[in-house]
Amino acid sequence: MAIDNESGRCVSADIAAGVSPAAALFHSLADETRLHIVQRLTKGEARVVDLTGELGLAQSTVSKHLACLRGCGLVDFRTEGRQSFYALTRPELMDLLASAEHLLLATGYEVALCPVEEAS
Repeated sequence: MAIDNESGRCVSADIAAGVSPAAALFHSLADETRLHIVQRLTKGEARVVDLTGELGLAQSTVSKHLACLRGCGLVDFRTEGRQSFYALTRPELMDLLASAEHLLLATGYEVALCPVEEAS
């Protein structure tokens, strides 16, 4: 998935081409920055300033990825005064990440992209 610079939302030509929602979910989590943000949010809510400091990223980068994750329905925020606190919306996502970690451990972290493309 890519981030639309105008809206800040996730966009994917794959979705328009008929890719399943499951594939779209994994595609959204395949971005390393978004995965880092999601992994951080499993520990609890955070502000953009917290995420920029912890991840060493620019505020605009973090904000765009948070907008993408919000567009996917995986993250939302609450306001307190002038601050916004981001959190995961689906606890099942934590289960998915834990299952992925178990799978990586079971395979010795040898999971790689399939070098053989499917025939069309």
